[in-house]
Amino acid sequence: MVAPAPKNPLKHLHPSDYLGLARLATQATVGVAGISEEVHQNVWSTLGVSGGEQAGRTRGVTGLVYKSVRGVTKAVAGSIDAVLGRLIPMFDAIGPERPSSIEREAVLAALNGVMGDQLQATGNPLATPMSFRHQGSVLTAEHLKTLAAPTVNGKILLLIHGLCMNDLQWTQNLDNSGTATFDHGQALAGSLGYTPVYLRYNSGLHTSQNGRELAAQLEPLLRDWPVPVTELSILAHSMGGLITRSALHLASQKGLRWTAHLKNIVFLGTPHHGAPMERAGNWIDVVLGSTRYSAPFAKIGQLRSAGITDLRYGHVLDVDWQGHDRFRRSPDRRHALPLPENVRCYTVAATTAAQRGTLAERMLGDGLVPIPSALGQHPQAKHQLAFKPEAQRIVYGINHWGLLKAPEVAQQVQQWLAAG
Repeated sequence: MVAPAPKNPLKHLHPSDYLGLARLATQATVGVAGISEEVHQNVWSTLGVSGGEQAGRTRGVTGLVYKSVRGVTKAVAGSIDAVLGRLIPMFDAIGPERPSSIEREAVLAALNGVMGDQLQATGNPLATPMSFRHQGSVLTAEHLKTLAAPTVNGKILLLIHGLCMNDLQWTQNLDNSGTATFDHGQALAGSLGYTPVYLRYNSGLHTSQNGRELAAQLEPLLRDWPVPVTELSILAHSMGGLITRSALHLASQKGLRWTAHLKNIVFLGTPHHGAPMERAGNWIDVVLGSTRYSAPFAKIGQLRSAGITDLRYGHVLDVDWQGHDRFRRSPDRRHALPLPENVRCYTVAATTAAQRGTLAERMLGDGLVPIPSALGQHPQAKHQLAFKPEAQRIVYGINHWGLLKAPEVAQQVQQWLAAG
């Protein structure tokens, strides 16, 4: 049964959200007008009607109409920007902004996952900046100064979410009663004495961009930690595992000190070698682009973010995507990146199949990530990730998001970290 929509969804919005949404509406209107004009022009070209000097642009009265739509939309957008730009400081002056809701944060996380690269490129206030969080508060340099034992200790567990998600989804896996069902961070804090720190980031950016930012931000976090750091362990779900590998590689290249504290990495459903859903999306790009009539509509599919297209093969380095058209169909050209040395690496793969040894086990995976990809298995030796047999686990009857709360996953993670 589908839950009823909230009576007033606007109550979750902050003043700056209206500015961000207005900019998105402008971009969408201009984009749709451009697609319509390109289809119009391509039809005319097929009929032998001259279409003007610029490809995809009509001329005459029709061209003037499309030009007017774009011009008026941008003019209106400029006015809205100016008005809201003056109003937002007035709201700020009235009093502090109300706390964000779980619903708002979930929508922002999904939006950033789908088009976060465009939000950041256009300076949209809906873009999510990377931050560390502890007990619901952002760990700024000032906030770190207020922390002390026993609130925190030297055993840090960094939890990194996946695509279209945020840090709250580690702790807000709600059941029908509306209560939290499980939180890996709190569970490991209670059983093994970790201080859980949660990362929030824009999952629409390239994984290597997020990896670089994570590598840079971890350095001052551990340097300014209020007590001496004895251990850093990372628990990464889905895309978070790719960002972890990228960050560690970049940090090692730059000689950053935080890498010396890293002891364990546990990957949950990480698409080390990509996800079929994005490869299917790439096929759709190819099919839509195969005729002059459908080619303009390929632009709709190409709205998906750099973070999503990185999941086609599991990109973790800048060289994997720089200089390439990310929507053009091409073979896997990734540079090989093995697991880090001197760090204990573990991986959990899930399958929605109920039992071992069935064909569905390998075909279904967890609904998004196939078992071989999550286990780091690859036909080419250079891409094989050498997880030790005892550092691998396949869980059954669990989907991609079930990895965040399944008891057998929690038990396995605790067992691995306790042994390490």
